[in-house]
Order: sequence, then structure tokens, then C-alpha cells
Amino acid sequence: MNNLKKTAITSLMFALSATICFAAINGNVEKSGISGDYNQVIDSQTQAPISRADVTLPSRGYKTQTDSQGRFSLGAKINAPTIMSVEKEGYKPFSLTIDEQSAGKPLVIGIEKTNPHDIIIDKELYHIGDDNYSERSANAADFRIKAIGPFYTKIFNIKKLPPDGDMYLIIGSVIGIDTKMARDMGQSKVTTSFAAPPQIYFNGNMIAELNLNGDNQQIKIPHSLIRIGENQLTIKAGKNLFQTAYVDYDDIEIMNLFIESKSKIAAE
Repeated sequence: MNNLKKTAITSLMFALSATICFAAINGNVEKSGISGDYNQVIDSQTQAPISRADVTLPSRGYKTQTDSQGRFSLGAKINAPTIMSVEKEGYKPFSLTIDEQSAGKPLVIGIEKTNPHDIIIDKELYHIGDDNYSERSANAADFRIKAIGPFYTKIFNIKKLPPDGDMYLIIGSVIGIDTKMARDMGQSKVTTSFAAPPQIYFNGNMIAELNLNGDNQQIKIPHSLIRIGENQLTIKAGKNLFQTAYVDYDDIEIMNLFIESKSKIAAE
């Protein structure tokens, strides 16, 4: 099975998970359940509460910190799918797309410590596209920052490869995708058109397409493309396939890009 098919299947699994329950995010981060009457951030391995973790809603300009018991409150009204981010030094970036329903329930969020081969590429929220989108577009109600253009690109360094594993690009959260699959899954309400999927490039080579919105999307990076030293990640917005008068880019927002190493045994 090639990488594009694997990515589409993985994206579908995450979308289904988010639609049904918002409670099954596997891999390096996970929402571990609902407990008590407050939100809490914990260490996913030890279950210990994590204090002074930064919890943000980047598109709303909202930021708070967890207390000594890892507890926090969201002091912002959530009426559309919104990316929430949790950051703590020594831990892998975490983001989760929440909506009015999930934000109204207490969340227990488990985050995992980094390992020596993890590479943080970018923790900021970016809007990719042309700021020309329908109100029925997926997540359009939550777009609040200006587009940086039709693509995102970043150069970063890899000092060494993991001795016995593979490297995966992790996209913490992505919203706004208006592909046919996203429309068929009910993520996009646009009925008259759909867009080509955003494309992911690693050192100039396309390694995946994103067909659905979701959290913690994982893309295996081919060993042959990885360089010791400078590497480049590029994410290109899809295009409206029904607009021929001009190029109409599909507006999306992404957050938390990093590379995670996994042992081949664990990955299997």
C-alpha cells in the first residue's frame, strides 16, 4: 500500500474517531477520558498531573496555565470547531480540535515526553490559502487569522537518524479541508464544489495528501528522502476543482508540526 493510500486511511480513522467521541487519539498524545468536573493535563505514562502547562486557543488569542494539579478552565465560548493547544517543556506538542459539545465536558488530556530523536518543526498556528472561502467551508467559522499564502514551508535540521526505527511527520491539527471525502464525511457543507487535497512535500518530494480534517495525523517519511543536516517541509493548499476563471485555493489551518521517531517493532 503506498503512502498516499495509507495517509487517506489514517485520516479517515481520525475523522471517524473525532466524529463519534473525541476520546480516542492514539500515538504520541491522547485524550484519556472524562473525569470530575474540571479539565486536566496529565503525563500519559505516569498519570501524574502536569502543572504550569500552557493551554491556548490560538485563533481566539486565549491562553491559560494548568494549576498544581494540572487543572485548567477554558474561559472562551466555543461555537465552532477550534484548535486547542497544550505546551509544556520536555513534552511533545499537543493539539486537539474541540467544538461546543466537547468543550462543555471535562477533559483529561495525556501528553507524552519527548525522546532524543523527536524534532519540533513548528508550534504556531498557520492559515494557508487566499482568504477566499465560503461560509459553508469546513471550519470557516473559526478562521480568524490571515492567510500566509497558498503554501507553508520550513527548513529545519536533522542531526542524526534513529538507529532502529522510522521517522514520522506528525501534524497536530488541521481544519478547513474541503475535499470530496471531507464533504462526504460531513466535515464540509459546501455542496456545489470541492477541492483537491493539500499536499505534503519533504525535500521537494510529495509524500502524502490530506483528505480529511483531524488531529494527530501521521505520515511516514521515506528514509531515502531524509538528510543529515538541512531538510525542508512544505505544505501546499489544495485548489477548488470547479473554479476555472482563476486559481481558488482551499483555505486551511494547521498547527503543531514535528517529527517523531518510532521503533519498527512498535510501529508494526
